[in-house]
Amino acid sequence: MSDGESLMADDAHGEGGGLSFHPMDQFEVKSLFGGDIGMFTLTNVTLWLALAVVAVFALMVLTTSKRAVVPGRGQSIAELMYGFVYKMVEDVTGKDGIKYFPYIMTLFMFILCANFLGLIPTSFTTTSHIAVTAVLGFGVFFAVTILGFVKNGAGFLSLFWVSSAPLPLRPILALIEIISYFVRPVSHSIRLAGNMMAGHAVLKVFAGFAQVAAIAPVAIIGVMAIYGLEVLVSAIQAYVFTILTCVYLKDALHPHH
Repeated sequence: MSDGESLMADDAHGEGGGLSFHPMDQFEVKSLFGGDIGMFTLTNVTLWLALAVVAVFALMVLTTSKRAVVPGRGQSIAELMYGFVYKMVEDVTGKDGIKYFPYIMTLFMFILCANFLGLIPTSFTTTSHIAVTAVLGFGVFFAVTILGFVKNGAGFLSLFWVSSAPLPLRPILALIEIISYFVRPVSHSIRLAGNMMAGHAVLKVFAGFAQVAAIAPVAIIGVMAIYGLEVLVSAIQAYVFTILTCVYLKDALHPHH
């Protein structure tokens, strides 16, 4: 191994032989202006959350403010997203769920933009933090639960009573249904945060290995492959979160088994 390769290899390893790069450092919450982090401190999380909101506004409002018969690229993307989510809501929840389309559309676009912004080098992936995804997940949970009782009253509880099952099994199934219902917001939020965190951590690991000259070509190819996969995962996770929201909304509107 040449002297240059030795130096690069030394850079990629610590004094104790461990890796000098830390894949989880990218998820650390930091103050934008230094100092301790308090309740009202501006951090990298709040910055990239705000940028996600700006991105949604720019894509869905600014690009469609001067609607043309022959749409430009921005308007075409906005109309494609609108039609995609509208069809999803209509197919899953039925006509009754269309009135809740604005809320679901907002969720989808926010998560999609936050995921894609996290793919920009040196950016921060807000949806990798359970604190962010839990707010989204529990927001959906409380919204559909309240809606279920408002629309159906005590009849909403029929969601947990499987009337098609044999009578002796119904209490057991009801208990299972209740547990699974209250697990929904946890799985809803952890699924999104876990997938985003895992993918970005793997991407950072491959980028770290690219420091070692002997395996740099393989590592760079790995980075390209993982990055392409992360683009796909970012879109899929926004879709999964949204379609699960539609399923939960359907249960609130039509709780009877």
